[in-house]
Amino acid sequence: MRISRDSSRHLTYCTNIHPGEDWNSVFQNLQTYIPALKQRVSPDTAFGIGLRLSSLASEQLLAGNHLLCLQDWLAAEDCYIFTLNGFPYGGFHQQAVKDKVYAPDWSTRPRLRYTQRLVTILAALMPRSVDGGISTVPLSYKPWYRPYSEEQTIVFEESSLYLAEMAAELARIENATGKLLHLDLEPEPDALLENADEVIAFFQEWLLPIGCLYLQKRHGILLEVAERWLRRHIRICYDTCHFAVEYEDPTTALAKFKAAGIEIGKVQLSSAIRIPIPTEPAQRACLQHQLEPFAESTYLHQVIEQRSPGTLHHYPDLSDALSALAETPAIEWRTHFHVPLFIDRYPPFESTRDHITTVLEKLPQFSDCTHFEIETYTWDVLPSEMKLDVLTSIHREYEWVLATLSKVSATAVTSALSPS
Repeated sequence: MRISRDSSRHLTYCTNIHPGEDWNSVFQNLQTYIPALKQRVSPDTAFGIGLRLSSLASEQLLAGNHLLCLQDWLAAEDCYIFTLNGFPYGGFHQQAVKDKVYAPDWSTRPRLRYTQRLVTILAALMPRSVDGGISTVPLSYKPWYRPYSEEQTIVFEESSLYLAEMAAELARIENATGKLLHLDLEPEPDALLENADEVIAFFQEWLLPIGCLYLQKRHGILLEVAERWLRRHIRICYDTCHFAVEYEDPTTALAKFKAAGIEIGKVQLSSAIRIPIPTEPAQRACLQHQLEPFAESTYLHQVIEQRSPGTLHHYPDLSDALSALAETPAIEWRTHFHVPLFIDRYPPFESTRDHITTVLEKLPQFSDCTHFEIETYTWDVLPSEMKLDVLTSIHREYEWVLATLSKVSATAVTSALSPS
């Protein structure tokens, strides 16, 4: 949905909230939830959808007349699709996902083929008036490779080549149809790209030099055209949960991306858990008991602790961090657990919701990004006292985002009108 009638910005939620790996399950979820949610949130205007498709679902959607049926359903329901989640290749619910979410990574042909199918789907479904984005894995998973090893170098090189080929395909589509599509790398803790500095280094040291040379030789284009393709079609998905866990200052991160000429294709709106670490052993024992329900077996919940301002230490998962809680010198933990936006405190924990507010306030200064996607997908694995029915939960997420955007806009107008 457009954030307001005269706005170019679009808001949706990611359907990875709903379990379903085959196309029939995905379509059933759309039919179950979308009309009811549209009636609550956007009864009189077109409703945008952020669609998550597994590799299997993407294959099935392109078979037979499924894509045509989806187009007809979208038109009948006054809905449109402008962004896809192409991060998880395989199963994402009701099974142990953990680090398998990164496989296959961007150094492999199956990741390329899967993403090409998503491009075909999105190009067919998206309206001409909106650009289309596909969020994707941030290359690979860092613990799989020794730093600076030959294996890691190969991942950077192969990923750059495959991403360059994607840029060429997206440039071809834009030239043929006028539709702008972009692939949005989504940094997150312990990924090969996990923060602003690592993203910028990848662009400057790998993607641009390797990708430009490849595009020049393969497609016979000038260097400046090759660089324009890469910068226009390979972008960043800024997930507010992930960047908050990394202790990134949002204003600084956004400024770094702008200075480096890296576009933001999508902002994913989600909160992490912020955990002040007490000093007393008894309080730490109590905290451990309170955190144990969050250390579930489905997803990775990376933890980054701050030991002193600017000194960070990583744990691969919350269970690993809990085993160190009694002795850690940390003053705060942040964990990769997508908690609801409409709740700010989970006593004795807090959320990183303030990071989202700052991004929404500062983003217009640094980016023309128009895609905003609510991505609280951990409803099934939240502790029981935090669960609501899914439809009500998603609706409350929309209410919080729209109210916050309204406040941000009002503040911006007031500031502009105030005498300097």
